[in-house]
Amino acid sequence: MESFAAYSHALTALAFWAILISVLGALSTMGRTPEGRCDCGKPKRNYDDVVYRRERAFMNAIEASGPFLASTLAAVLLGAPVFWVNLFAALFVVVRVAMAVVHIGTTNQPMRSLFFMLGLVCILALAVLAIFAAF
Repeated sequence: MESFAAYSHALTALAFWAILISVLGALSTMGRTPEGRCDCGKPKRNYDDVVYRRERAFMNAIEASGPFLASTLAAVLLGAPVFWVNLFAALFVVVRVAMAVVHIGTTNQPMRSLFFMLGLVCILALAVLAIFAAF
């Protein structure tokens, strides 16, 4: 396990990601009412409604989970440069926490888009690091 010690920040970022997903999942269920639900059980589309925004923040985080986990684990397991893997993994989580706060607390679409793009850049950087480490 000592070979993974250098990646402690990236691995800790994965643990924080699990906590964030769990918290967002719990928040996404709060305040739902029968009147505010579609037939599928999800909140009706309405960005002015915080219940809908909490659901969307959770689902958006779930959608980012696969690429983040895959790129981070690939980079760690392939021995990509430690500094960059740790940086991009930790930065991804920080950016996504900020995105969740903005997503839930406001209707500011440009700010959500900015945080989404910053998170995407982190994922792509991790994937590129993993690919180059494989060669």
